[in-house]
Amino acid sequence: MADQDAVPPVVAAPPAVPALRWDEPPEGPVVVLLDQTRLPAEEVELVCTDVPALVEAIRTLAVRGAPLLGIAGAYGVALAAVRGYDVDEAAELLAHARPTAVNLSYGVRRAAQAHRRALEEGRDRDGAAAAVLAEARALHREDAEASERMAEHGLALLKELVPGGGHRLLTHCNTGALVSGGNGTAFAVARAAHRAGELRRLWVDETRPLLQGARLTAYEAARSGMAYTLLTDNAAGSLLAAGEVDAVLIGADRIAADGSVANKVGSYPLAVLARYHHVPFIVVAPITTVDLGTPDGTAIEVEQRPGHEVTEITPPGASGAVSEAGNGIPVAPLGTTAYNPAFDVTPPELVTAIVTERGVVSPVAEAGLAELCARSRQVTIS
Repeated sequence: MADQDAVPPVVAAPPAVPALRWDEPPEGPVVVLLDQTRLPAEEVELVCTDVPALVEAIRTLAVRGAPLLGIAGAYGVALAAVRGYDVDEAAELLAHARPTAVNLSYGVRRAAQAHRRALEEGRDRDGAAAAVLAEARALHREDAEASERMAEHGLALLKELVPGGGHRLLTHCNTGALVSGGNGTAFAVARAAHRAGELRRLWVDETRPLLQGARLTAYEAARSGMAYTLLTDNAAGSLLAAGEVDAVLIGADRIAADGSVANKVGSYPLAVLARYHHVPFIVVAPITTVDLGTPDGTAIEVEQRPGHEVTEITPPGASGAVSEAGNGIPVAPLGTTAYNPAFDVTPPELVTAIVTERGVVSPVAEAGLAELCARSRQVTIS
């Protein structure tokens, strides 16, 4: 096995470069992103001076992950407002940059509403722009705080479901600091277990599209000093059958009202395998990922990615890595078509628990989710 066991004396903070930040150089405000398509080969920042550039970064997965997409959307609206662009047009472009992650539209909508309220209150253009930026920064802070609380709730649940420590956790896709204003969602729980001395092994699925587990989760695990092992997605079944996994931890891009979970493609078969082998299957996501307006899994739009992401391999850091066909090394005959959904949907009966910053829902059912969301609104209002 290709393990990574060495633990440095100091736990590093992942990543070295913030996944997203607002900057105000002399030439004007910008949104600065860590270009995740170039990891782990190099840490390169991508500077977005306008909304179309940010939309392109979202579509090409230079910035990704449900919570971070919400933050990016809010800062995108702020960028339009501060630079004097049409805020409504910018919000429309951003909200539809990717269809599955509900956090993106949430962040955009929240920022656009802040702009609208400011104008209704009689503020001038600069005042309204300042209000939008303050709202985006507030969302950024809230997500970091939510990350910490999810880690606490998730670790407590792990101790309850798998007493004795020494957890062997299997995770899918990337759910760490690269997707969040803080330490992430599912990865934050694993990192909390690591820092508590209770993580024996983190199993990392390589994960399509773009091998986000191999490139990004392994990157974060290495920086955090975790004992981790990378595996092909197809190897998870034999790993579970061998009794080498104590719990599966994943994030979510949208959770429907009935508890159906849309997450990176490959999550659903993991849930089936986990149920067969009596292993807890735990979803970790902020309350903003719960979309009560989506009744069930069949109503979730699943994003379809370009086929060349499957038929070609492009090394991280290569120019135009994910934007155009023909930039990579062919691994299938010319003219091969590919089925490349970015997500799949796991039904609620296969989910052991949903962990949010407001608490844990288990068993997963519509009534429990609705109650949790109602409590969250009450806390927010108070």
